[in-house]
Amino acid sequence: MSQRLPNPKDMGRAYAMAQVGIEMVVPIGLGIALDYWLGWKPWATVAGAVIGFAGGLIHLVSMLNKDARDDSQKPRKGST
Repeated sequence: MSQRLPNPKDMGRAYAMAQVGIEMVVPIGLGIALDYWLGWKPWATVAGAVIGFAGGLIHLVSMLNKDARDDSQKPRKGST
């Protein structure tokens, strides 16, 4: 039985999507830690959520724009 290796481009896209998720969650965790240690409840968590959401969304949009540019530069099937 032969096993196929995954497409490197698809794997890269999957890792990039995982990175976007991590970029959204880590600032919230840091905010929770700061709230706990410094007693700022809930402001560092709120700031972490806003920063994480904005950063992740910007990264996601830039990835989608790059994919759209790459797809538009590919030759279409059936065209000369």
